[in-house]
Amino acid sequence: MFAVCNLVDTIVRIYIWLLVASVVLSWLVAFGVVNTYHPVVRRIGEFLERVTEPLLGPIRQVIPPIAGLDISPIVLILALYFVRDLLFDLLCF
Repeated sequence: MFAVCNLVDTIVRIYIWLLVASVVLSWLVAFGVVNTYHPVVRRIGEFLERVTEPLLGPIRQVIPPIAGLDISPIVLILALYFVRDLLFDLLCF
């Protein structure tokens, strides 16, 4: 059972890093630091959108941007940590 808990922990950590990368890339695009016309940047952006949008989309429908700031990644990160800790308490210890 410990191996399953480690796997869940690793998946959650990787997904959180992908969320952070998606947020940073969106900021870089918004401030004009990187150009989405570059094929590498476009592919990275498309990958991050395909990976993160299925979980961020429903949160964005419930919580709209506040003063232009999208807080859905923060809510999702907190929810992922909560679910991970809940699974650890129920299954692993």
